[in-house]
Amino acid sequence: QVQLVESGGGSVQAGGSLRLSCVASEYTYSGGCMGWFRQAPGKERERVATIDGDGSTTYADPVKGRFTISQDNTKSILYLQMNSLKPEDTAMYYCAATGLAFEYGGTSYAYQCSSPDSDFRYWGQGTQVTVSA
Repeated sequence: QVQLVESGGGSVQAGGSLRLSCVASEYTYSGGCMGWFRQAPGKERERVATIDGDGSTTYADPVKGRFTISQDNTKSILYLQMNSLKPEDTAMYYCAATGLAFEYGGTSYAYQCSSPDSDFRYWGQGTQVTVSA
């Protein structure tokens, strides 16, 4: 039932900015983790940034200081603000969310951000980001 739909990608000049959005439907787990991944042609998929249920964030080294992940919990929207973009940031960007870990006391808990990538069970279709020199 969980669906993720991302948007906001496009083509920009180096040094420019983009803001990606991801609308998460029916993601009602307690705790859990949502994040952004990217994959460029010929390269391995990379975990870019994550945010957990407490608002704690993580970032891949190449984007630290330039990207900011945030979430509107009320409207179930995940954001990735990307500033000072570089050609190396060119990739398909995906939003993702972890799946069910366990249930207790009538509450469903999803996997934490410390979990491996395989625990991200819900994925969007992707949005292309292209940064030209």
